[in-house]
Amino acid sequence: TSVGKMSKGVRESQAIIDRFQPDVCFVTGGYVCGPVVVACALRKVPVLIYLPDMTPGYAIRWLSKMAQRVAVSFPEVAHFFGAKAVVTGYPVRAELVDAARDRPGSRRKLAQALGLSFGEPDDALLPLLLVWGGSSGSRAINQATWGALEQILPYGQVLHVVGTRDWPLFEAWQQEQTLSTALAARYHPIAYLHDEMPLALAGADLTVARAGASTLGEFPVARLPSILAPLHSVNQLDNAQVLASRGAAVIVEDVDLPQQLGPTVAGLLQDAERRRQMEDALAAVAMPDAARRIAAELVKLAQQGGRS
Repeated sequence: TSVGKMSKGVRESQAIIDRFQPDVCFVTGGYVCGPVVVACALRKVPVLIYLPDMTPGYAIRWLSKMAQRVAVSFPEVAHFFGAKAVVTGYPVRAELVDAARDRPGSRRKLAQALGLSFGEPDDALLPLLLVWGGSSGSRAINQATWGALEQILPYGQVLHVVGTRDWPLFEAWQQEQTLSTALAARYHPIAYLHDEMPLALAGADLTVARAGASTLGEFPVARLPSILAPLHSVNQLDNAQVLASRGAAVIVEDVDLPQQLGPTVAGLLQDAERRRQMEDALAAVAMPDAARRIAAELVKLAQQGGRS
């Protein structure tokens, strides 16, 4: 059944290409791109694939045989694709690039945007920890964070993006928590961040997060040291290791979060020099112009195709 659907997809893609007459095709992988790439190969339309992660899946490996170029985020990935590989970095939002130039200013703008107060003047000078678990949140990170707040809050402010799914769990925890008034004032839970996320990434001094592909682009551009809890089911460990191997991140497995998150975060919040070293390591691999690099490769392919 799937083969039949893919064959139909190739025919439909060819019809669209015949109408649209593209000069170049840009895809980011996944099996749904298969029919389009096959159709482009049949119609002699050059293809550029962008791989954001450190490990290509089966679909990307197969499609790369029909592509002219494969853009990757880090040099370590290039060997999968030989001469077709080009290291471009991970494209990030222009808002993040702008916000990353001024961490204190981004922190002030974040507080204003969210209607938050980061506490008394002395508290406002404390480092800011951003805790989040991707678009849907992370229960393991959330629960470990609530369990570690008494260890963390003496040394920093916490902006915790709980996620809408786990917000009822936060409300239940809130009814039972025993934080002092002074410490509780440093904890800022929120269900979700939308347009404010670039400000949060640029304004934080440290983050606890998963290790999705965006961490490879956003954390280096924001120079944001991280404690990463990778999801192994979606190859996040490779993403985490590429930052950890450069001294830019610390990996804590889900199973170890309840015991290790508190002391790991507290240690980094108190060690400004180590965070500075992590920031330097991130700056060394940051490619804020990654989108422009990818665009330049697309233009070259289009010109080589002879249709522009």
